[in-house]
This record gives sequence, structure tokens and C-alpha cells, in this order.
Amino acid sequence: MKPLLVIDGDSLAHRAYHGLPKSIRRADGRPSGAIVGFTNMLLRLYDAEQPRAVVVGWDTLEVPTYRHEEFAAYQSGRVFDDELLEQLHLLPELVDAFGFASAKAPGYEADDFLAAAVVARRRWRSPVLVVTSDRDAFQLASERVTLLMPTRGVSELARVGPAEVRERYGVEPEQVPDFIALRGDPSDRLPGAPGVGPKGAAQILGEYGSLEAALAAGRFAACAEELRLYQRIATLDASAPLPPLEDQSPLWAEASTLLRRWGMNQVADRVAGRAEQPSTS
Repeated sequence: MKPLLVIDGDSLAHRAYHGLPKSIRRADGRPSGAIVGFTNMLLRLYDAEQPRAVVVGWDTLEVPTYRHEEFAAYQSGRVFDDELLEQLHLLPELVDAFGFASAKAPGYEADDFLAAAVVARRRWRSPVLVVTSDRDAFQLASERVTLLMPTRGVSELARVGPAEVRERYGVEPEQVPDFIALRGDPSDRLPGAPGVGPKGAAQILGEYGSLEAALAAGRFAACAEELRLYQRIATLDASAPLPPLEDQSPLWAEASTLLRRWGMNQVADRVAGRAEQPSTS
């Protein structure tokens, strides 16, 4: 069966922006590296995987999530270049022009939409490919859900399933939020349990099965509520609202027109060529 392709749009855009020269510009001089890199990756993914549909999740940076509200230090200190932010605002429009689905809503992060799409897949009975560089998404891996994780810029991808999660973390995918709570996550400013690193977190979960069971046995009594909070923060929210998901046919000509309007003629020409070659889609 053709897969559902689910993409963390912010993750891909960030990698494109930082992986390509800042000298890449639109006709009016505004930046376009993130748009170019994102578009190139989207086309490569579509060619390689031939999905029945594509949905791209996005952060809403202007509105805090429940994670920020419950833990003030969450993701603190992150500063994004203005040139990246300007392109991030444009990319959902480009995804729509391609005929794909964009998912964005106040209070949710891009990876929450990945979890929501995995749940939606159960109704579709299709395999799911999740494209992200965020290892929090390891919790989504299953027999029918494979993560595609960029390993070099946005040009190479590693396939991650349950076996790879076990190899890298020493836990099952469903234990990943508990693992993160215990180990901590510097990128999100989660401190974890005092004195517990990756090996210790895996050992604890191997012994008790879950964070809650370890707490019930008396472990980490002094910081039990904090660890429960970190676990909630690390758990992707599958209730994030998705647009209707249905089989799609790419709108190459429409996307090309939008790119040309943005002053990106070279990329527009590449996309327009696909409209004349149905066999590539």
C-alpha cells in the first residue's frame, strides 16, 4: 500500500536554512535558502516514496503551548533568525499550493501533528513515513510507522523503526517519553532525574517498565512530580487537529506559479517540468 507521508515542516525548514548558503536569494533580494531546501527535499521524498497523501505539521511560534505554560524553562533561550522566520511563514502556503495538507494550530507543536497523523493512519490502514530530526518522535515508531531522519543536511535519511529505537536508546518506542523524563533533554531544557543519564534511564525502565512504576516503588520521591511533568511534556499530543486527509494528486503547475510569483524562477521551472511529465508523480 502507498504510505501516508508526514513531515515535521519546521524541522525540515531549519535544516535547509542552516545547511544551504545564506546567499541564496529571491529576485527581490529576500532570502530563499530554507524554501529552496525544503522544496528540494519535498520533491525527493515524493519521488522516493510515492505517497498517497502528504501532511506537513508546523509550529505556531507566536503562541505558547501547554508545555511552555506548565514549565517556564521549556525551550528557553531559542532565538531564530528573522530571515528564517520570514520563510517559515511562507512555507505552509507553498505546501497548500502543492496540493498537500498543512497542519497548524495555536497551542500545538509540529510533532504533535505527527502523532495525530499516526492515529489517523489507523483509519486509513496505510503505513506511515514520518520525516523529522526530532528524536522525541521515536515514540511513534511501530511495525507500520517508520521514521525518516535526516543525517546529513537534508540529503540523506536514516530509517528508524522499533529495532533502531531499541538499539539507540535501549527502550521500546512507547517508553521513550519516560526515557526522556528520566534522562532529560538539553535541547528542550528538561533537566531529567538527578544523576541519571541515558544508560541509567534505560536500566530503570528495563527494571520497572515505566516511570510511574518506578515512582510507585519509591524511586525519585523528591522529584516525582517534576518527572511526571517532564513525561507529559515529552509525550506527543495526538489530539492536535488535522485537516481532512484524503488521497492527493500533486498540483505541480500551481506550486510552480507560486514559486515564480515569489521570484524563484529556477525552482519554479523544476517544479513546472513535473506537470508535463505525469509519470514522475
